[in-house]
Amino acid sequence: MTKLLTKKVRYLILLLVGLLLILFLPLPYYIELPGKAVPVSDYLTVTRPSPKKKAGELRLVYVSLYRASPATYLWSYTNRFASRIPAKEITGENNSDYNKIQAYYMQDALNEAEYVALKAAHYQVKRKYQGIYVMSLLKNSTFKGKLQVGDVITAINGKTYQSSGEFVKAVQGLKSGSRVQVSYLRNQTPKVSWGRIVKLAGSNKTGLGISLADKSRIQTPVSFKTNVDDIGGPSAGLMFSLELYNQLTAKQLLRGRNVAGTGTISADGKVGPIGGVDKKVIASAKAKADIFFVPAQSEPGAISNYQLAKKTAKQIKTKMKIVPVASFSEAVTYLEEN
Repeated sequence: MTKLLTKKVRYLILLLVGLLLILFLPLPYYIELPGKAVPVSDYLTVTRPSPKKKAGELRLVYVSLYRASPATYLWSYTNRFASRIPAKEITGENNSDYNKIQAYYMQDALNEAEYVALKAAHYQVKRKYQGIYVMSLLKNSTFKGKLQVGDVITAINGKTYQSSGEFVKAVQGLKSGSRVQVSYLRNQTPKVSWGRIVKLAGSNKTGLGISLADKSRIQTPVSFKTNVDDIGGPSAGLMFSLELYNQLTAKQLLRGRNVAGTGTISADGKVGPIGGVDKKVIASAKAKADIFFVPAQSEPGAISNYQLAKKTAKQIKTKMKIVPVASFSEAVTYLEEN
C-alpha cells in the first residue's frame, strides 16, 4: 500500500511539473497581440493649456507583447491577429539594453513631437544637442566593456560636435588602429575611456564600432507634464504632436470625435511607418475611434501601413475611417476640414 501511494505521489508530482512547464516555461519567442488605444492626455499635458475645447479625444495606440510559453505559443495559432516573434528580434541579447533603447525612442518621440507642435503653434523652441546616444557595440569594437548602451558620447579627443554626422565624419578621418579618447556621460556622470579606431564590417569605413543616434533636448518656455514610464518606442510621435498642438492652440480640431492614430514624427513633421498596425487598428476600433491616422509612407518592398490597416479594418468590419497621412500638417488639415 505504501509503495502504491509513493508511485501515485511521484506521478502527481511529475504531472504537476509538466503542467507548470507547459504553462510557464519561457520560450525564445514573444507573442504580439492588439493592445489598447488610450487618451494621449493621460501621458502628456501642457501645464497651462489653451481655453477648454469641445468634447473629443486623441488616442495613442500600443500593442500587447509578452513572452511565450508552450501553452500560449500553441494558443496563438487560434488567433489570426497574433504574431510570434523571435526573442532576439525584440530584445536582442540583453533585456536591459532593450529597455534603454525603448526609453530613448520614447524620449526622442516626445522631443520631436514638442518641436513640431510648438513650431506649428508659433511658440519659441530650440533644440540643444547633447551628444550621441550609444545604441549598440559591434563585436570588433575596442570599446566593448567600456562603453555601454545608453551612454551619451560628448567629445572625441577632447573636441565636441553639434551632430552625429559631425562625430562620424571626424572619426572616419582617423586611421584604423589609431588610439582615441572618448568622453561620455553615464547616468549624468562624466567619464572618459580610451580605445582604437576599427574597420567597420562590410565597408571601407572606420569608426568606434558602435551604432548611434542623436541625443538632444528641447528648450522652450512652455511647461509640460509627462508620464511615459510604462510605454516605449517611437510610434506615438504623431499623436503626441497632435495632442500638444491641440492643447496649445484655440483651434477646435476634434469637435466631439474620437481620433486614434500611430506613426513616428521627425523634426520636419514627416510621419514614418511603424510595426503592428493591424493590431493597432483592432485596438482603436475597440475604443470606438471615429478616425485612425496611419502613416502614408511605406518601407521598400513591404506592404504599406495604410494597405494593412485597410485590410484589417475590412476583416473586422469596422466603420472607423482609415486616413493615411505623410506629415503632421496633413493630419491637422484633415481634422480642420473634415
